[in-house]
Amino acid sequence: MFTGIIEALGQVKNIREEGTNKHFTLSGPFTQELKIDQSLAHNGVCLTVVGIDDEAYTVTAIDETLQKTNLNSLSVGDKVNLERCMQANGRFDGHVVQGHVDQTGVCESVEDENGSWLFTFSYDPGKGNVTVEKGSICVNGISLTVVNSHEDRFSVAIIPYTYEHTNLHTIKPGHTVNLEFDIIGKYVARLLNR
Repeated sequence: MFTGIIEALGQVKNIREEGTNKHFTLSGPFTQELKIDQSLAHNGVCLTVVGIDDEAYTVTAIDETLQKTNLNSLSVGDKVNLERCMQANGRFDGHVVQGHVDQTGVCESVEDENGSWLFTFSYDPGKGNVTVEKGSICVNGISLTVVNSHEDRFSVAIIPYTYEHTNLHTIKPGHTVNLEFDIIGKYVARLLNR
C-alpha cells in the first residue's frame, strides 16, 4: 500500500523489450536501500524490483500494465515519480493508494495561478470511475485533492513544492497521466451500480 506522497524523482536509464514485456532500468536517490522483490510505485504503478546494479535498479512491466498506464510512453531520460511502500510505523500523510492504476487521463490545461498551478485532466467516464469535490485522486502516483469535479474531467491545484518535486512540472496539455481513483469512491460507485 502507498500514500501518494512522492519520495523522489527517478530517471529512466534504459528500456529493454522482451516479448511483450518491458524492463525499465532507473536511477534514484534511494537505489542503495532497495532490495530484490520490493514493491515500488512508478508514476503510481506498483512494480517489483527485479534487479539492482550499483546506482540503478530494474523493474518489469507486463503487457497488461503497459496497455493500461502511461509507462509504455516512457523514454530514456524521462523523470518518474517514485514512492516506496508505506511503513506500518509511519505517518499516513496522503490517502490510501494501491498502486493499481484504474485508467489513464489526458492533461487538458495547465493554468498559472501566480504562485500555484491549476491542472485539468479529462478521462473516459465509461469505465465507471468518479471524482468527488474535495475528494482524493492519485495522478501519476501523487495524492491530490479534487477542486473541480465533473463527469469526465477534474481539476487539482498544485503548490510550488509539489510542482517542483514531482514530474508535474513536465506535464503539458495533451500528455497522458496515470489515474487511480479514490478506493472508497470506487466501492460506493460499484455498490450503487448493483
